[in-house]
Amino acid sequence: MLKSFRIGGIHPPENKLSAGKNIQTATLPKQAVILLGQHIGAPAQVVVNKGDSVKVGTLLAKAGGFVSANIHSSVSGTVAKIDQITDTSGYKRPAIFIDVEGDEWEESIDRSKALKKECALSEKEIIQRISDCGIVGLGGATFPTQVKLSPPPGMKASILIINAVECEPYLTSDHQLMMEKTEEILVGIMILKKAVGVEHAVIGIENNKKDAISKMQSLVSSYSGITICPLKVRYPQGGEKQLIDAIIHRQVPSGGLPISTGAVVQNVGTAFAVYEAIQKNKPLFERIVTVTGKSLKSPSNFLVRIGTPIGQLIDAAGGLPDDTEKIVSGGPMMGKAVVSTDIPTTKGCSGILLIQNREAERKEMYPCIRCAKCVAVCPMGLEPNLLAKLSDFSDWEKSEKEHVMDCIECGSCSYTCPAHRPLLDFIRLGKSKVGNIIRNRVVKK
Repeated sequence: MLKSFRIGGIHPPENKLSAGKNIQTATLPKQAVILLGQHIGAPAQVVVNKGDSVKVGTLLAKAGGFVSANIHSSVSGTVAKIDQITDTSGYKRPAIFIDVEGDEWEESIDRSKALKKECALSEKEIIQRISDCGIVGLGGATFPTQVKLSPPPGMKASILIINAVECEPYLTSDHQLMMEKTEEILVGIMILKKAVGVEHAVIGIENNKKDAISKMQSLVSSYSGITICPLKVRYPQGGEKQLIDAIIHRQVPSGGLPISTGAVVQNVGTAFAVYEAIQKNKPLFERIVTVTGKSLKSPSNFLVRIGTPIGQLIDAAGGLPDDTEKIVSGGPMMGKAVVSTDIPTTKGCSGILLIQNREAERKEMYPCIRCAKCVAVCPMGLEPNLLAKLSDFSDWEKSEKEHVMDCIECGSCSYTCPAHRPLLDFIRLGKSKVGNIIRNRVVKK
């Protein structure tokens, strides 16, 4: 029997339109726009100036704190300006604009295709190299990887879990990466095991990726302490807490860290980025992005330099269809609608989804009928209808007591609501307000 998490969950239509499409290398942009806040935590601090010449892999901005990440150039050329640009949130954010001139890489980067298995670096050296190369979680959360590999005092990892679930509908970037870079991923996992000091790693893959499961299983015997765990297809199994529950049957307590279960979770794309950082000395300046949609001429998986405008990727996949109503950065469940095709890709951009006008329309909202479907599907065991009501009435004190901050914003509640109530919209407002209250409380102490 296939494993899965124990609480809630749904199974929306998968729509993996780009599954099996080989990774194509996207053409370089004429100008790369590299945001300084591409990760959870403090924005990076700029170390270049207007007019500076940079190469692919040149450090542009240093981590701005413990929870932060270095930013590197994805192109070679001249720094045109340091200005602001609208990001996926719809707000103006600081960014470095680079006019592209050729494609010259830093000489320290090993550009050979040869697989390099052996790693002579120590645990501390691995974590430092990961920090130097600006590696972050590529599953969407973009948490700085070096921080995740350094548990708080008194906590120790006993298992490494690799998130290869990719449960979001439409997205196939991780799936195709597993098919084309299998051994590099396995070497990356061995390096991560060494970094966190564990003997065993488990790769969780949903059972709708049978070819990836088969390929991983055919090669994993050469790598000690790594096993493959096929999982039942169930959203949001790619959530860190849900994946821990599915694989080791332990639940993260409310307000607690995943490490409290003894598990460190890393995305499969992050494992590949770690391989390239450690074995090839390659910073994180490119990633796989799925560009997809039901009306799109050619749904594709692209290897994309960070800072490439999403409009360029849409053109490469056949152009913007006439019936496009909404463009989403990410998947349909947790992604964010963008306001412009000029928005640049970032480290956390796993996909670009074009939604047809008839599917983008919000249906008329009706009063809650207290059917409790939202409660049944919530993977965190919350009461979404209650949290939405509390937010609507600005009752932030009770919202906190009802654990609004535990919400992972998966959207399962809104998806299943027969009254078409935008439950997640209300809950997100509540999380924002309660989060500010908690932060102010900590500052006052």
